[in-house]
Amino acid sequence: MRVVVALGGNALLKRGEIMSPSQQRENVRIAARALAPVAQEHELVISHGNGPQVGLLALQAAAYDSVEPFPLDVLGAQTEGMIGYLIEQELGNELPYEQPFATILTMVQVDPEDPAFANPTKPIGPVYAQEEAERMRDLHGWHIGRDGDGWRRLVPSPRPQHIFEARPIRWLVDQGVVVICTGGGGIPTMYEGDRLVGAEVVIDKDLASALLAKQLGADMLVMATDVDGVYTGWGTEDARLVGSAEPADLMDLDLAAGSMGPKVEAACAFVAASGGVAVIGALGQIAEMVAGSAGTRVLPPEDPSEVRLPGL
Repeated sequence: MRVVVALGGNALLKRGEIMSPSQQRENVRIAARALAPVAQEHELVISHGNGPQVGLLALQAAAYDSVEPFPLDVLGAQTEGMIGYLIEQELGNELPYEQPFATILTMVQVDPEDPAFANPTKPIGPVYAQEEAERMRDLHGWHIGRDGDGWRRLVPSPRPQHIFEARPIRWLVDQGVVVICTGGGGIPTMYEGDRLVGAEVVIDKDLASALLAKQLGADMLVMATDVDGVYTGWGTEDARLVGSAEPADLMDLDLAAGSMGPKVEAACAFVAASGGVAVIGALGQIAEMVAGSAGTRVLPPEDPSEVRLPGL
């Protein structure tokens, strides 16, 4: 079975943790232990988040004022290499020496007319107190907004349209390679006339993972996060885990726009577009999610025309 696992941001850095190399490596090591059983049984492709990392690099670049700041597409490429290296090494420590790995710098096309360009919503970088966030806004010209109990920089997050490296990724997977790609939603690119250029955005990583799974012909998309599935009545005494559902049923739920909502939308979009199965659940239960004993399973609708979502 061909499985795409999308590691949420918690796989690399939990809220409140220091963005140190040692802390990130420890978190990747935990993720690698959860991924290893899947790699031994199935074809495995891994995507991941990069919001804290790309935000920190942007902050560091802004502090070096002798040259113009590095744009977000270049910083996205940096994080793909850095995080891919950590995943390769730690997962390699869990698997036989003969298992091949590859990290692919992945360019993902966005539409310059996407309305997200005019509405920055994606939080990146460190969490600030309000006063410090406002100071950074005035200093760097950032958009800022609330993220949980703090404030963070906000950037546009357009929908992915096409993954340029999908064919070579398929070739590698066909040869038994574990591939790490489309990190942080991929390197954002767009066409200006007939020229491909970078875009000053961070692509929606959940939708990019769903698009990746579709373009690779994956049988399953696993979205690993910090909760064990999708709940109705989340945060109340009546909270109940949804064991399985069709896309139409999940899309009717009232879910948080900044957390579970995008994952459910992406999972439903993949299932509706491909006929595969998506699972949302906890990082430590990846093998169980693949086996069908954990998480929330999103199943193909009996009528394939029942759900039509844009972006895939």
